[in-house]
Amino acid sequence: MSTESVIVNVDVEKGLGAVNKVVCEHDMKKAMLVPALHRIQEDNGYLPGEALQILARKLDLPLAEIYSVASFYQQFHFSPRGRKIVRVCMGTACHVRGASKVLDGIQDEYKIEVGETTEDLKMTLETVGCVGCCGLAPVATVNENIIGEIGPKKLGDIVELIEEGE
Repeated sequence: MSTESVIVNVDVEKGLGAVNKVVCEHDMKKAMLVPALHRIQEDNGYLPGEALQILARKLDLPLAEIYSVASFYQQFHFSPRGRKIVRVCMGTACHVRGASKVLDGIQDEYKIEVGETTEDLKMTLETVGCVGCCGLAPVATVNENIIGEIGPKKLGDIVELIEEGE
């Protein structure tokens, strides 16, 4: 390595000193964003708009950037969610074995559509691409409970799990 290239590298670093500091501070704020969003959702069950506005001020980041990051990740939610999260698998095996009937049965019972939450916050209904239990199709989950081979009787079991603890 020649002396000239060392001087150039040092001059470049010296010239970027202020930029490096700004970039590092901005990166630190961005690095704090996702953990802060997790904490807000953990405390509230979702990401309330007021909390995101406070976060934007504290991190000195545009609110639009915070919404952009939060909306990128599927695990963040902008409205209250039910105490029970019901996910109906709509993967190929479940679809072929009647998942749409399971979904229709839950929608009829609770008068909600996919992605909605009951007014009393009892449950939120979602669909997923695959639960990973294809041999038990059709499959649904209620929070961490997996229910497979769902027919009319097991649909009643899902309702019981949703109502349990209410």
